Amino acid sequence: MKDRVFKTYVFYCSNHLDGGQFDELCRGLGGDTVKTISLPCSGKIDIPYLIKAFETGAAGVAIVTCRQHECRHFEGSARAHKRALAVESLLEEIGLPTDRMAVLECGESDAGKVVGELKQFIARLRNSVPTPTNANPVSSVVA
Repeated sequence: MKDRVFKTYVFYCSNHLDGGQFDELCRGLGGDTVKTISLPCSGKIDIPYLIKAFETGAAGVAIVTCRQHECRHFEGSARAHKRALAVESLLEEIGLPTDRMAVLECGESDAGKVVGELKQFIARLRNSVPTPTNANPVSSVVA
């Protein structure tokens, strides 16, 4: 459904990306709602934050990490990857597609590249998130 606006949450490491520049780049993603949330390190992301994003209506959640060998906190990006995998597992358990979660690694000067990957992620969401049908299941049970 092309006219549907998708809400996407993007958690990112503020040590690695300039927040103002990244927010400005994300505004260019078209008519979709992209909420950016700065973290002191992507490893600070916690599973409840990721789940809460889905609970508040996000079609997808992305975590932008630094490359693993560039992390100032040594294991921050590795922790973010592990927590994203845990959330994917929870999504699978409740019957939602796991492709609603993404982890994108960003080099020192890759902010523009990451925004391109976010565009691709949102496009994949558009193709994989089921669209509502016009059928009303309650009326068919009552009749």
